[in-house]
Amino acid sequence: MMNKSILEVNGLTMDFGGIRALDRLDLDVRPKEIVALIGPNGAGKTTFFNCLTGIYLPSDGDIRLVSPQTGKQSRLNGLKPNKITKKGVARTFQNIRLFSQMTVLENVMIGTHCRTRSLILGAILRTRKTRKEEQETIDKSYDILEKVGLSEQANEFASNLSYGAQRRLEIGRALATEPFLLLLDEPAAGMNPQETADLVTLILQIRDEGHAILLIEHDMKLVMTLSDRIIVMDYGKKIAQGTPAEIRVNRAVIKAYLGEDVGSDNA
Repeated sequence: MMNKSILEVNGLTMDFGGIRALDRLDLDVRPKEIVALIGPNGAGKTTFFNCLTGIYLPSDGDIRLVSPQTGKQSRLNGLKPNKITKKGVARTFQNIRLFSQMTVLENVMIGTHCRTRSLILGAILRTRKTRKEEQETIDKSYDILEKVGLSEQANEFASNLSYGAQRRLEIGRALATEPFLLLLDEPAAGMNPQETADLVTLILQIRDEGHAILLIEHDMKLVMTLSDRIIVMDYGKKIAQGTPAEIRVNRAVIKAYLGEDVGSDNA
């Protein structure tokens, strides 16, 4: 695994009035690495994702992205979400956000929009170039549906899918933007054990194809199975990081989750 980080976050701070949701957060993600971001509810995990993807403008700090293909570095602070997506970052949401009255295929095709080149005039005139690109988009979308196990449901409305399938469709739509960094916000939420096992297989496949993955997740079995590194947050701060084996026995983490006194001999 390359040591050079593709995501570097330094001193990231996010204030909402008198409330500090992120407090000088530092973290990094390396190529083809799976990093889990964990912590109690309200720790600031989703706020961090929202800062990283341009939904929130951080109060202070720095977010820098480095393309693994070109080595070009970009500062993400202040960029709009669509610009950040074009730079190679895609996400899913804690609450599923699909176009429920569009087909499964159409939902994935929408994800390709940031990479298409045809202009409005070409779409109106139905030029050869436009038709060629449309077919390439359809073919690419079918390939993604095959990967996430939904090719047989391509023409179903998204609203007709099971909950677990909707989760996988949202991942497929994110992959359609061609990211090198994929952010997954509680991807296993609401899944049964078989759906979770399938999700683990899918995430590992995505990583093996060259993507780095940063995930928020409360399913600790999934976190311990998937993660190369785990970063633990509490009250907007990073309180620990390390391998799954290191985090499992970290006393500060035990205190954050269980409320135990780390200074006690019984902790």
